[in-house]
Amino acid sequence: MVDLYELPHPSFDSPLVPLLFEIERLRADIGTGTTPPEVYAELHQLFDTVMSVISARIEGNHTTVYEAVESMSHTRLDRRDEQFHEIANIVEAVRFLDTLDPTQPLTHSLIRDLHSRTVGGLTREGDPTPGDYRRQDVAITGSDHEPPTWVTVHPEMSALLDFANEARPLHEQMMQIALAHHRFVWIHPFRNGNGRVARLFTYAMLRTRIFATRGFSALNPTAVFGNDRSAYIAALETADSLATDDTTAWMTFFARGIRDDLARLIQLQDHQFVITALVGPAVSQLVADGVLGVADERALRIILEKGVVKAGDLESAIPGSASQRSRAIRALLERGLLNQADEGPRFYRLSLSRGPLASRLIRRLNAAGLLPKILEND
Repeated sequence: MVDLYELPHPSFDSPLVPLLFEIERLRADIGTGTTPPEVYAELHQLFDTVMSVISARIEGNHTTVYEAVESMSHTRLDRRDEQFHEIANIVEAVRFLDTLDPTQPLTHSLIRDLHSRTVGGLTREGDPTPGDYRRQDVAITGSDHEPPTWVTVHPEMSALLDFANEARPLHEQMMQIALAHHRFVWIHPFRNGNGRVARLFTYAMLRTRIFATRGFSALNPTAVFGNDRSAYIAALETADSLATDDTTAWMTFFARGIRDDLARLIQLQDHQFVITALVGPAVSQLVADGVLGVADERALRIILEKGVVKAGDLESAIPGSASQRSRAIRALLERGLLNQADEGPRFYRLSLSRGPLASRLIRRLNAAGLLPKILEND
């Protein structure tokens, strides 16, 4: 009988080995950058939207990342449109995961809750029993894999969760996450929504394994799933054989994507790179589009440099009385260019994940080659 959770032992000349070494090298740099936490938090939320679009795109959703980002600028995505609704569900599930203590174990309750959040209110991409493991045998369209009978789904998921929660040495953790992702899809615990929940499950594992002790926002793996949809699905299907070589090939594919994502993360930790290559040009584009005046532009650039400001910090950009600055700041808040910062009601930070800056920032990410290929030139 095949042990579903036995990690392979790749030979030293396996292409997986240097990828694992490179991931460890990059992981050591997490949290060491110069980008203010407030700026990075906004970039993190923007990438959560990007990942949500990718996850929905893999399932056949054709909403562009620009449409999604523009819709996120409103209070809620338009849930009358099922494709927007699907993306909104994934975004909100990611936000929910971000509120959880990453040191706590993954549980059946969490997995079922993620499923309910992901498929809730959907028709075409919904599930007749949101939040419940399937109670019937299923076939996967276009795949030769026959998922386990529904009677064994709960014990299969128990074994998966036991494996996912195991403490593993650093050099095994990435293989552990990759194997858990495939085995989740292989079990196919729900009637629909398995891929979307598996990707959320993987994000939850990354929070626990890589980011929990570093006090830094987790990486949402866009490159693994978004660089080549066909290659991602093919790599998963190859591993369905459960053969060691095929499982190792899937892990190599997964590790290559994580390596690329960590390299992107390190770039986003470089505040000068964020200013000169991303947010600064996005602010310039707002000026060119007639959205910003001179004073507003100066104010935004000061906030970009500092991360968080009080009204008095903007005196050089918005001269005049304190009440005049307050009115100008209120206008920037109302236009979605600023957010209230966590420090208090009189502290402000740039709004990068929604509002007028977000769509321009997506264009800059595209120009810098930081969008996964599935979204390039969307």
